[in-house]
Amino acid sequence: MKFLLVFDFDHTIIDENSDTWIVKCAPERKLPNGLRNSYQAGHWTEYMGKVFAYLGDNGVKEDEMRRTMTTIPFTAGMMDLLGFIGKNKELFDCIIVSDSNTVFIDWILKAADFHGVFDEVFTNPASFSSAGYLTVQNFHAHRCAKCPKNLCKRQVLKEFLDKQLERGVSYTQIVYIGDGGNDLCPVLFLKEKDIAMARQGYTLEKKISQLARDLSPVQCSVLVWSSATDIMSYLKLLIKK
Repeated sequence: MKFLLVFDFDHTIIDENSDTWIVKCAPERKLPNGLRNSYQAGHWTEYMGKVFAYLGDNGVKEDEMRRTMTTIPFTAGMMDLLGFIGKNKELFDCIIVSDSNTVFIDWILKAADFHGVFDEVFTNPASFSSAGYLTVQNFHAHRCAKCPKNLCKRQVLKEFLDKQLERGVSYTQIVYIGDGGNDLCPVLFLKEKDIAMARQGYTLEKKISQLARDLSPVQCSVLVWSSATDIMSYLKLLIKK
């Protein structure tokens, strides 16, 4: 009996958007209007590439970025939840699927000593260039019309499950924990026995509610959470069954 926990990162594990938090490093803690208005829908990674170039041009170094990123608060109850999962790793496989980037997630998890809780992190690859600029690439190419150009979380989840099956690992239940619009695509992939945990008041919960009103509800069960304590209560019930 093994459960797969799939976590989004921004506004789920941490209580902020890591990509917008980095703006605290910019001169006067803000971006010029021209840069801020250059974002095109579905092309967030390209936009963040420009933000990182701007920070580099203004002499923002890796150490300052790391210090800033590791001040992001975790969502209420999340540190307790991750501690609980870490103590029960024989029951839970745990992955992150996020539109953030490898550098930010790595810094934040390592600073809080939660790196070992997660088996794999699927996110946009980032690294520092020889000139000290942070650069970011799209996670993959895909054909899903619903998702941003750089990442279809459903495809990531499906490929992970296929790989696990090849290794002889299948899951009693998938628990998907997220908040955003790009979490809907993988939630629609979940089966009846699975559960989507949507953060209260955020886009994922609103989209799932809209589907129910349109009489095309998601297949899986849905549980709305406001703090990670709600998630932990459910997981404790799960392992008692």
